[in-house]
Amino acid sequence: MTERLLTHLRHVDLAVPDYDQQLDFYAGIWGLTKVAEDSGISFLAAEGSPEQYIVRLRKAEDKRLDLISYGAASPADVDTLAEQLLAGGVQLISQPGKVDTPGGGYGFRFFDIDGRTIEVSADVAARQHRKIEEKESIPVKLSHVVINSPDLGATKEWYEHHLGFRLSDTLWHPKMGEAMHFMRISSQHHSMAIAQGPHTSLHHISFEMRGIDEYMRGTGRLLRAGVHKVWGPGRHYAGDNTFSYFHDPHGNTVEYTTELEQLDEDTWHPHVYDFSTDEVSDQWGTANPVNELVAKESFNDPDRGCFIAPPV
Repeated sequence: MTERLLTHLRHVDLAVPDYDQQLDFYAGIWGLTKVAEDSGISFLAAEGSPEQYIVRLRKAEDKRLDLISYGAASPADVDTLAEQLLAGGVQLISQPGKVDTPGGGYGFRFFDIDGRTIEVSADVAARQHRKIEEKESIPVKLSHVVINSPDLGATKEWYEHHLGFRLSDTLWHPKMGEAMHFMRISSQHHSMAIAQGPHTSLHHISFEMRGIDEYMRGTGRLLRAGVHKVWGPGRHYAGDNTFSYFHDPHGNTVEYTTELEQLDEDTWHPHVYDFSTDEVSDQWGTANPVNELVAKESFNDPDRGCFIAPPV
């Protein structure tokens, strides 16, 4: 396995046909803050996060995942990773250099095994952020991202081999076999998970809330506003985190969560959990059942951006 050079998840960038509606959703009821906007591109931050932004929206004809961005500790690590990927036959989109987005920095982009655009950067200026107050039900930070892959095992092995991800846990189903791998780049149980899906697509983006009360208040706010709920509220077994999944206006699944498990990496061994068991899907027993409809809603539309780099 490759040495771990990634430090954390920075942001997830989406291309959206109805740009204004999406911007109203994320900068409104979802609770992010628009920090910059220019020519059909907006950058949205979480008030509690030092990241310059955690979601980027771009106006486009086709809905797609533009990219997933990760941090590295230094420009030297960025260069090392680029050299390793190139030597390993990974297709680079750009060479390491200046990053022209809020906060600047030094980074590059490349395609993963399924054709998603991945960005890695270092030396990005920290954003002035603040403590989220009690009962303030807005996201503190970006928690994790989950992707759908038609070849679960191959995608897992690619991220382990090329980017140094480690397996935390696996979900298994008696009818499907292995269904999801939770992958980490730190002591956080997962910053990414890979789900078995019928096509390459975004499964969901997860946003961390201050605590249980703020998580429930945010969940209730969206329910009262009539935002389509996919699944929840509940508490997962793998990762031990809470979950409430909703659809944004274009059918991307977004999650409020909190209390994601922190692991002792020296002693942790991956588990295989049977998620046909009720307690594995939801420890609390408060969420709606995981039926076929819920599963299909998480498949999302096939990503039209595979092996096509975003224009910006």
